[in-house]
Amino acid sequence: MFNNPTHKILIIGLLAILFITLSGLAVLQGPVDIPFNTILTILSEAILGTHHDTIIAWQQSIIIDVRLPRVLIAMFAGASLALCGLITQSMFRNPLASPSILGVSSGASLGAVIAIYCGASLLSAWSIPLFAFIGAGITLSIVYRIATNQGQSNIATLLLSGVAISALNVAATSLLLALSLNNWDVARMIIYWTMGGLDGRTWDHVFIILPIICSGFICLLFYSKPLDLLLLGEQHALSVGVDVKKTRRNLLIISTAMVGASVSVVGGIGFIGLVVPHILRLILGPSHRYLLPASLLGGAIALMSADLFTSVFFKNSEIPLGVITAALGAPFFLFLLIKQRVVIN
Repeated sequence: MFNNPTHKILIIGLLAILFITLSGLAVLQGPVDIPFNTILTILSEAILGTHHDTIIAWQQSIIIDVRLPRVLIAMFAGASLALCGLITQSMFRNPLASPSILGVSSGASLGAVIAIYCGASLLSAWSIPLFAFIGAGITLSIVYRIATNQGQSNIATLLLSGVAISALNVAATSLLLALSLNNWDVARMIIYWTMGGLDGRTWDHVFIILPIICSGFICLLFYSKPLDLLLLGEQHALSVGVDVKKTRRNLLIISTAMVGASVSVVGGIGFIGLVVPHILRLILGPSHRYLLPASLLGGAIALMSADLFTSVFFKNSEIPLGVITAALGAPFFLFLLIKQRVVIN
């Protein structure tokens, strides 16, 4: 762990450089080879409004309408999952917590699956996000209501009710999948969506996730100090003037909105919200002044890296992105746990 603030800022700077580098590589990489100079020309025309007669229409369409939305969604969704994982771990003082611990992710997934099963997804690109937000909001309301008694929320009850409601959401999702097996097109869409991915995402999806993630991150910046105090315990936070009940409720609402936004656009993608903030906390320490921007960059880097890995090694196959994040994230996280256990022993 780096204790020197200068070193922490340097780490964040390195993450920013890696973020920019991966963003460029993600735009360059794809199943169709487009010359580097052509890509630069297309991007300069889109940004500066210049016109070039040498640009071919289909190449411009691939860069502007396919690759750019995909890269931007990977950025925002990865950042959202990592930030929500950080908030969850800090609120519950558990480094193994993740956005799915309260059932919000499964609630958003259930809402999206309902939209697909009922055919609402064919009417508008906004239908799945809308149903996902409703599912996430209903799940959080139920969990919070169960855990709250006379205005006080019990952490243990909150976690246990989240696990129980999450199991119900997963069961309902599986039921809808089973009922849709007689319609293979619907069943296939549900299966691929629950596995997570970026295929077929457009600028409509970017505009869905962009304002929520940006506004959510700005709001979280104002809670960096209360989050530091919550890590020391509720009683300590109360003693220095933190309204623990209000702070926790607001953080839950912000994280629910961000999880709902990411799940509604990319589907079920695991381990980013668990692994990324956990690693960054080991490197940068507990201060959220540094962890918030680092998690923003780290989550975006993780999801873009997974997508880049898929596009390079599985060019001719449709491998769901959630499978890649789990396959890469789970062993790495187990390695960290074993390493920590060895150090402790």
